[in-house]
Order: sequence, then C-alpha cells, then structure tokens
Amino acid sequence: MRENITSVQNERIKEIIRLRKPRERRRENLIIIEGRQEIELARGAGLEITELFYCQDFVGSKKIAGLPEEIITPVVRAVFEKISYRENPDGFLVLGKPKYLELEKIKLSKNPLIVILESLEKPGNLGAILRSADAAGVDAVIVADPKTDIYNPNVIRASLGTIFTNQVAVGGVEEIKQWLAKNKIKSFAATPEAKKLYTEVNYTGPAAIIMGEEHPGLSKDWLDFASGKVRIPMAGKIDSLNVSVSTAVILFEAIRQRKKK
Repeated sequence: MRENITSVQNERIKEIIRLRKPRERRRENLIIIEGRQEIELARGAGLEITELFYCQDFVGSKKIAGLPEEIITPVVRAVFEKISYRENPDGFLVLGKPKYLELEKIKLSKNPLIVILESLEKPGNLGAILRSADAAGVDAVIVADPKTDIYNPNVIRASLGTIFTNQVAVGGVEEIKQWLAKNKIKSFAATPEAKKLYTEVNYTGPAAIIMGEEHPGLSKDWLDFASGKVRIPMAGKIDSLNVSVSTAVILFEAIRQRKKK
C-alpha cells in the first residue's frame, strides 16, 4: 500500500482534479470512477483499474477486494472530499482505462431493442437514460455525435455505474444509419410533431428508439430516416418532457408490447 496522502496540494491529487477535464482524460487515457458499486460494475465489465484511493473515515469496514496493494492509496478526509464528486461519498475512487465499443462489435439478440441518442449535452440525462436502459434490458445504447464524454464522471454517477452494464457505442449519424439498415432494425423517432402517439406503433420486432435533446429536438437527418415518428401526449402547458423521462416512457411501452407478444 502506498503512503497516506494528507495534503490537497499533493501532485497526485492535482492530477486527479485535472482529469475532470475531457481533454485531460483523453490525453491520459484514464477515467474517474467513484463509488464502490460503480467500481465493482466497472471491474465486472473488464475495465482495468490503475489506482484506488480510499478514505477510512468514509469506508468503515467496507472493502474492495482483489486489487494489488501497490495501486492502493489511503487519503485523509479533506483530500477525499477534494477529489470526490458526491455530497455523501462512500470513500472509494479509482482511476481506470476506458473501453470503447465499436458499432460492429455490438452483440445483438435475435430481436434487438436499441436506444439511439443524438447529441446529448447533459451528463445527467445520459446517465439517467443508461439506468433505464439497464432496467429494460436493451441490447445497446448508441450515442450519435455526442456533445458529452460518455465517461464523464457525472455520467458515471448519474448512471449508478450502468455505463458499464450496457453496451454503449458512439458513432456518426451516417455510420449508425448504415448499421441499422444492415441489421434490419426499424427506427422510431420521438418528436412533438409526430401524428402517432408512442402507444400506436409496433415495437415488437427489431427496433431502435431515437431521442434528441428536448429543446432542439432531433435533426432532419434522423427525422427523414426514421421508419416512424412518435410523440408523447402532453396535457399540460409545456410541450415536452425531459429527454431521460421521455426515453423511459417510450422504452417501457416497447417492453410492455414485447412481453404481451
């Protein structure tokens, strides 16, 4: 085990803080994973853990087993609070090597259900959608032209670690379109302008649900390409839901139809 870090000015701690910036994560090829559950899910997905930092004040009797002693560093409370992303940390934080999945490497079931997200900006939305995707058991989540790093620490936090339990791939619009066509997957674009309600289309075959940010909505590329367009009825004064809520609503309608079938 390494020497206890007691100062927030320690160079190693400064390096962790720098990793909050996407360009630093890319340059170092490292990601930050905080929380025992999230760390265990990452390890289960085969991610390489390079360093573990823990604070005894928070962890109590909990442990993360199976990591070599030479990558484990204890830190004092003030130091852990400096590197933590959480209001109530559990005292575990690791650095790890990211794994990126190519579209062609996605493993599909016989009747796949896919979620496609166009240009999401908010890490919290992406994380919440990943939780819904995990709960629904979708085949994959594909992020088209992302505006946020899929391994942003806030995505990992908001997803409760399901960034590691889902198959998550990133691609350009044309690349994803070709992949959908190749795999004979119908696509349904969510848009307030759609004539059909989300309950009025059939998701029981191979299907992809395409979602965009609530303000700009989906691009013309996706709206023109989609096999069908769907909307969620709005009875109030606003015309749209948060994208993570909308995704969950449509996704679980698809699951309902599939189970009924």
